[in-house]
This record gives sequence, structure tokens and C-alpha cells, in this order.
Amino acid sequence: MKCTIPLTENHLFRRLYHQGKSKVSPWVAVYWRKNRLSQNRLGITTSKKLGGAVQRNRARRVIKEAYRLLEPELKPGFDIVVVARQRAVTAKMQQVKKSLSGLLEFARREV
Repeated sequence: MKCTIPLTENHLFRRLYHQGKSKVSPWVAVYWRKNRLSQNRLGITTSKKLGGAVQRNRARRVIKEAYRLLEPELKPGFDIVVVARQRAVTAKMQQVKKSLSGLLEFARREV
């Protein structure tokens, strides 16, 4: 991911949950907020409710790959958190990509 760095600090996740905008699909929920950087920051979360470590890691890999394919279309300067939902565990990457594309439409439209 060329223009994206990881979002790792807990206070940034909490700020996004409380002050950011959000959209939800059956596969993922996306929270976003503008940052003052020239890069996007991406965080991916999976709950233990999704299953064991294998299922959670698969969901993370699928979301990360879908984001990687959509990254060239996004404008830089956003903090993004993607939360995996139950269907993401068994979803195909193309389903998650299509869903994520619709949810990340904000980055194409916002100035």
C-alpha cells in the first residue's frame, strides 16, 4: 500500500468511532475522518465474536487486499477504520471489494 500507513494507536481508533463519519454494509463497517497528513491511515479491526484466530486473520487479509486494490482511486488525507462483520469471515474478496468500494465513495467525492 503505497499511500497508506497503519493506524495503530488506540486513541486514534476511539476518536474515529466518536467523531468520524460511518457507513455500514453486511460485510464491513467503515469509519473515516480527515487528517492533516498527505497519506491515508488505515486500521482494521476484527472482534472475537467472528471466530477463532484463523477466521479473524482471514477476514483481515481479505479486507486488506480489497483496500489495496481500491487505494489508487482514493484521495489522500483520511484516517480510515474498517471493522469486519460476521459475513466477512466467509465472504469472497470480490464481495468485500465491491462493498468497500461503495463505502469508500466518500474519498472520491470529498474535497
